[in-house]
Amino acid sequence: MTAIDLTGKTALVTGSSRGIGRATALRLADCGADIVVNYVTSRAAAESTAEEIAAKGRNVYLVRADISEKEDVDLMVDYIGREAGHLDIIVSNAATGGFRPLLDATETNFKAAMGTNVLPLIYLSQAAWPLMQKCEGRGKIVAISSHGSFKALPWYGLIGASKAALEAIVRHLTLELGEKVNVNVVLAGLVDTDSGRKLPHAKEMFESIVAHSMVGNRTLTPDDVANAIAFLVSPLSDMVQGATLVVDGGSGIHA
Repeated sequence: MTAIDLTGKTALVTGSSRGIGRATALRLADCGADIVVNYVTSRAAAESTAEEIAAKGRNVYLVRADISEKEDVDLMVDYIGREAGHLDIIVSNAATGGFRPLLDATETNFKAAMGTNVLPLIYLSQAAWPLMQKCEGRGKIVAISSHGSFKALPWYGLIGASKAALEAIVRHLTLELGEKVNVNVVLAGLVDTDSGRKLPHAKEMFESIVAHSMVGNRTLTPDDVANAIAFLVSPLSDMVQGATLVVDGGSGIHA
């Protein structure tokens, strides 16, 4: 089996202070990449992630940036260019919740969901394109989606709509960047994180997923998702383009 080797690569993982983002940052560091740890409010958790990466012998850059703000994204990518010299991998992970019925949703709620879950991928791609064109080999961009992009879930309408839009953006970015960059999606099932446990009816949903799992009696973890991301940002996935990789233990095949 060919091991995943990201030695010499610089990877930006947004929202990497905890959950899937943290697991991904650590996994890519294990594969040899230098890591840009991005956060907005959870500085202590981000510093903990950065310390663990540094202990692995990788270069680590800790950057506070609100990725829903284009100016913050531009400044962050400029910093990466100056400090690291190149940016090979982007994992657009940061997202917002805001669980509510659509009948109670406001314009502000809608703009927040789209502004945090969709626009950052565009901002990141725009800002990083000049750096990624200089990559040795292919650049890699991975966005994180969920079952709500195609399934109706309680109080998940705005988030689900934003995830569907995100997957559409990935396909169109592939058309524009595909000669040099692979752009793909990891669609993660319900993950056992702080955020996942805040979902309406979370206990019942976790029980249902375990019952419908096709890989035994276990729940999906951030590490499971990070492993799929590691594949998609590696040379092993050079022929995977504009795709959505579902990581859910097979639970999503049930109606």
